[in-house]
Amino acid sequence: MTSSNREPLLTELKNYLIHLKDLGYTEVPCETKLNLQQEAVAPYSQTPLSVNKMAAKNSKALTAVQQELGDCTRCKLSNERKNIVFGSGNPHADLVFVGEGPGADEDEQGLPFIGRAGKKLTEIIEKGMGLNREKDTYICNIVKCRPPGNRDPEKEEIATCNPFLIQQLKAIKPKVIVALGKPASSTLLGRTVPIVKERGTWHEYEGIKLMLTLHPSYLIRFYTLENRKAVHDDMKKVLKELKK
Repeated sequence: MTSSNREPLLTELKNYLIHLKDLGYTEVPCETKLNLQQEAVAPYSQTPLSVNKMAAKNSKALTAVQQELGDCTRCKLSNERKNIVFGSGNPHADLVFVGEGPGADEDEQGLPFIGRAGKKLTEIIEKGMGLNREKDTYICNIVKCRPPGNRDPEKEEIATCNPFLIQQLKAIKPKVIVALGKPASSTLLGRTVPIVKERGTWHEYEGIKLMLTLHPSYLIRFYTLENRKAVHDDMKKVLKELKK
């Protein structure tokens, strides 16, 4: 392998190791037995794809969406961003989590959900659901650039970025989408969603099962037994649907 070909791979590896460090890992993780503090949930094992062409097709489609997005300057969020945060995970995952937008840590590294809320989401996925974040899920946001001061994305910003979210989801073709919080839920359903009232309910997005739940940052701010149990129950419903 030439030096020019090796350099991008080393950069990608470095970014991934930084990502693991931010998630709290002190060593490269391997499969371990995870225990739940609450009611145990049987781990979901994604059925291996017998046709690798399908996986390659999904990956190519997702890459095409990212290339079309390019170094986007379509809305004012591009003025202050450091990095576009497109998404990460398995391009043919059965489960996709859709959040609101990148925060400071995500903007710095170009990866979704790697700050405090990201650590909480990883805990939900890996300890609560028994899944592997990178292998079993794909994670993205309704906007790809950080809103200043972590404010909610504005309507124009969401509308500008929404075509790329639509294409991402079409490329991945998941069985289930989980909308994290009010902005993501409202965007996917095309209406204002009272998330505390509607969390835990099933909907459909372009023929895909859609579960609404609380955003991990909401759990951090309001870390009550009631809220933790609510999300735990929501994810049990998701696992049940994935096993069908």
